[in-house]
Amino acid sequence: MSTVGLLYVGAVLFLNGFMLLGKVDGKSAGIFNLFIGGLQVFTPIFIIVTANGDLSTIFSASGLFLFGFTYLYVGITNLTNTSTTGVGYYSLWVSILAIGYSLANLIYLEDLKFGVIWLMWSYLWFLFYLLLAKNKPIEKYTGWVALIQSWITCTIPGFLILVDLWGAITNTIMFVIGGTSFLLFALLYMFKQAPISRKHLNETV
Repeated sequence: MSTVGLLYVGAVLFLNGFMLLGKVDGKSAGIFNLFIGGLQVFTPIFIIVTANGDLSTIFSASGLFLFGFTYLYVGITNLTNTSTTGVGYYSLWVSILAIGYSLANLIYLEDLKFGVIWLMWSYLWFLFYLLLAKNKPIEKYTGWVALIQSWITCTIPGFLILVDLWGAITNTIMFVIGGTSFLLFALLYMFKQAPISRKHLNETV
């Protein structure tokens, strides 16, 4: 069930990336954020309730709440035109916590692939903090990073897990993908287009 959620996190990041690029209306995207936010809150509750106290299962499920509350927060904010400051500072907290999930995957769970993926998610949430809490003019840059991550951290891994091909992605391949992605993010920042209008400030994640 969590893998299905991962697949649809890719969908909401894809949509929100276009929203930040000014291609999708914020309220329209807000509705879909509520759909995925609800899914990513219901799913970990179900997993935790049926985990029979297994701490590794509970730990894995707990990370889904970070996504669920983000998208619910974003959806409500977009639909009500509420200030995005709260979403921004929440994103800072999540960004820091995501580093912890990355280290736990790398060191304790020995899941190097998702250790790298959690680092990329941490970076994206930090961009949301800069955009929404600090009002940095990085809408287009954040939009492009969200679009890229929607595929390489969510949609493709989720699909490969569902068709039982995730094992074909070796740790070396994942490290190359991660390193190349951060290099691409740096290049995008250097050559990013001019920021879009601040009217899209309420349109995030």
